[in-house]
Amino acid sequence: MAFTKQEKKELIAGYEKWLKDSKAAYVMSYHKMSVKDIQELRAEAREIGGKLHVVKNTLMNLALDNVSFENKGLFFDEASIVAFAFEDAPSLAKIIKKASSTDIFTIKGGFMDGVPIEVNQIEALAKLPPMPQMRAQLLALIQTPAIQLVRTITEPARQVAAVVKAYSEKSPAPAAG
Repeated sequence: MAFTKQEKKELIAGYEKWLKDSKAAYVMSYHKMSVKDIQELRAEAREIGGKLHVVKNTLMNLALDNVSFENKGLFFDEASIVAFAFEDAPSLAKIIKKASSTDIFTIKGGFMDGVPIEVNQIEALAKLPPMPQMRAQLLALIQTPAIQLVRTITEPARQVAAVVKAYSEKSPAPAAG
């Protein structure tokens, strides 16, 4: 399908916007892909705030150059799909990794903060826990020293209180007589 010059400009502008707005972009190649395969993958990406697009390699390379991404034609040499992570990059990496376990999709690499990342880095991102879990772990890590400090400070007072209570509950000794 041939595009007019105006349509190409619009595609490049769209690619540029997605690249600027995304936290990460993952590039995959595809072979023998059906409409059902791409629709399922797009639906999963949409659920976590991402987008998935089949791209024109030449136009994507132009867009990468226009937004000053480090790109030396690294990933765009055959049929390409780009997944844009607008919210949660590790969650989209999980979806991409799962898709690459089939014989249809293969991860080629990606970009994070304008810098190319390799397949092993995308796989490492996919192993990260979800954002809510990471926040909970960080909060627990921050709270632990504070809780220990409070316990250390209150422990002597608790011990004194226990001694006073035990002494007050002790029955009075019989009078000598």
